[in-house]
Amino acid sequence: MQSFLFGQEQLCSHEEEKSASSSKELARLFEKAKECHNCTLAASRQNVVFGEGNPFANVAVIGEAPGAEEDASGRPFTGKSGQLLDKMLKAAGFCRQELYICNILKCRPPGNRNPLKEEIRSCIPLLLEQLQIVRPKVILILGKVAANTIFENRLSLGAMRGKVTPWRGFDCCVTFHPAALLRNPHLKKEWLDDLQLMTDYYGTVGRKKNARENEN
Repeated sequence: MQSFLFGQEQLCSHEEEKSASSSKELARLFEKAKECHNCTLAASRQNVVFGEGNPFANVAVIGEAPGAEEDASGRPFTGKSGQLLDKMLKAAGFCRQELYICNILKCRPPGNRNPLKEEIRSCIPLLLEQLQIVRPKVILILGKVAANTIFENRLSLGAMRGKVTPWRGFDCCVTFHPAALLRNPHLKKEWLDDLQLMTDYYGTVGRKKNARENEN
């Protein structure tokens, strides 16, 4: 993966200030999320699984909802799927701490069922606020359910993979949920191909941005 995804030099003071501001805004939003009772999931949750990572990340990773281990820990992607996600990200040249990772829903649906419409309506505003604070250059969406929910469509995963899709001002790439890779290890190559597509696209965006800055 290209090194420009995550700058190797220390952040300049302006960027440090922006990162600190983003951290404060995310902390404020987290407190708001912990008080949320806008849907029935609040009654059964152990923890609000808000999100974690770099508050000034270039790349955000979004899943559909927390599972049992995430509900217990309060952290996204900490179970077997999360462990595999970390390994796959590392193999692709990514460090989890440099990304911002979250889910559409902040509370676990019973039995890990798919999100209901009222649950999505309750949580989407929180997700959008998170993304507006972090302002990632690219979003990686994990799995068909998450992609269908975000794009509000019923397309197959195959129809959404292999391209960059705009959504509410963000550029998104879609790949398999890590749970699918646990069931079907042969999908790992396709997963890495999706990561390469995302990285190549971000490289193009980054070069254009740098060129504009050099002209000014």
